[in-house]
Amino acid sequence: MEAKTTKASAQIDADKLQYAADMMKAIAHPVRIRIIELLEQKEKMNVGEFMEALDEEQAVISHHLIRMKDRGILSSDKEGKFRYYRIAEKEITGIIHCISNCRR
Repeated sequence: MEAKTTKASAQIDADKLQYAADMMKAIAHPVRIRIIELLEQKEKMNVGEFMEALDEEQAVISHHLIRMKDRGILSSDKEGKFRYYRIAEKEITGIIHCISNCRR
């Protein structure tokens, strides 16, 4: 019976590790990390504000926002003509801070 418990625990750990890997892949781009940093400071932003802050084209910003939204890292709400993005998975900022503080 204990072997099943251990196997189940190993599966849970494997699932958690896969989830962690998927989340890290979803933020593994300098533009995505910068988007998260901006949202940490400003709380919500629209595509135009990201374009101005990052000096990137709309298509580039939209691609990265959609990728992170699909993974549950960001959420969005429409306010008037604009869609505003927010950090949905707040813990992701801790990962970025941790990595930023690593030695080179």
